[in-house]
Amino acid sequence: MKNGKNIKKIKCTIFKLRNEDIEGITKAINEAENIEKKAQLAERLIKEANEILSCEHFDEKRVDCKICHYIADLRKKTANLILKAKEIKT
Repeated sequence: MKNGKNIKKIKCTIFKLRNEDIEGITKAINEAENIEKKAQLAERLIKEANEILSCEHFDEKRVDCKICHYIADLRKKTANLILKAKEIKT
């Protein structure tokens, strides 16, 4: 996947560490068998994304920072969709 290769090119230790956790959570969401478990994991994903979005080293002039925030925002939006799906189902 081309985008996956681009993510790995981001030169930020904080992003790399957080991204490993996020990828693990994302994999667990995809493998979860019910919406309740997916929602629990989505809450963890939102927490991780918020950590990235509140990075004290964020520099709006750095392309890596912009990409990092863009990716974190997309992940947060995806996790929020899972939570919405749980609300609708219950």
